[in-house]
Amino acid sequence: MAGTGERPTYELIDMNTKGEGAVATAFANQVAYCVHGGAPLTARIVAGVAALLEAGEPGELLDRVRGWQGAPLADALPLRVAGGLHALHLSGAAAELAPIYAGEAADDAAVIAGVIARHEAALLPWLDGPPQTNEAGRSANFIAAMLWLAEQGLPPVFECLEIGSSAGINLMLDRYAYNLGGVRAGPQDAVMHFAPEWRGAPPPARDIAILSTKGCDVAPVDLTDPAQALRLKAYIWPEHKVRFERMDAAIRAAGERRPAIVQATAADFVEAELSKPQAAGTTRMLMHSIVWQYVPADQQARVTAAMEAAGAAATAERPLAWVQVEADRTVHCHKLTVRYWPGGAEEVQLAWSHPHGADVEWVV
Repeated sequence: MAGTGERPTYELIDMNTKGEGAVATAFANQVAYCVHGGAPLTARIVAGVAALLEAGEPGELLDRVRGWQGAPLADALPLRVAGGLHALHLSGAAAELAPIYAGEAADDAAVIAGVIARHEAALLPWLDGPPQTNEAGRSANFIAAMLWLAEQGLPPVFECLEIGSSAGINLMLDRYAYNLGGVRAGPQDAVMHFAPEWRGAPPPARDIAILSTKGCDVAPVDLTDPAQALRLKAYIWPEHKVRFERMDAAIRAAGERRPAIVQATAADFVEAELSKPQAAGTTRMLMHSIVWQYVPADQQARVTAAMEAAGAAATAERPLAWVQVEADRTVHCHKLTVRYWPGGAEEVQLAWSHPHGADVEWVV
């Protein structure tokens, strides 16, 4: 319901559930999530794989999925398989997938079974790591949060730190332009423009500046490498054609000036960056989107402890903020939440957001 922060609640899902039934639950939840997010073709792919798993279709790939030892939902297991299949389609290696991706009638499970049988060696490596889901549209959430933080009295000059940066697409957020419910931000010569469908009140209209951006990833992606760029494109839901245009624009921008990314774990990066001096009159801001579920629990604890310790030492001249855009699987949507120090240590939800930034519902 607009303006209330409330949404219809679906089956409560524990992201970290393992064991019997967890794989089937993860695939069912991902199908619902894709449908809710306007991705019926991806939902068909995930549902087709789920049907093969349920039917006992043989093969190394499906056996590995059935016997998954981790938490399949937190590990985004359905999207690992879907990403591999989409890559085969994008490269032209599996033409038989074309009817599904074109939205045409097909026996999805039978088609997918044939593709897996013929391309299993190429698909197996997709199980070895989580999806790289960089999406420039999520930057609108970070900018909206900065506007809100400035309204709370924090210095409107931001030093942005990001964990799970992947290819660093959101680290280039200062090169994009935004129309957020009529509130505009960003440069005149922007490489991309974002105007998400906005519901609720607009964010505060404030002048903000981004002093610097820096991020980390355990396996950074080089956008200027065509093979690595193809892998990123494989994780784009094919229904959302504008996202491919955005990816191409990000590739061009990275070619002109690469985003600053270091290879590091989230915890190591946050601890190291928070130990560095902070200029007076700047707000240091940790940000991340659709990454927290991939951070191991011990690292989540270290990041939280480091942020809260640094927050306890923060001052009005050198404040600290923590902005998250993360999934709420009970409503198949994402929450934009903020904590800041001093004065706002309790988490505040600012908005509901589409996973790729297509729409935002401001709730404060």
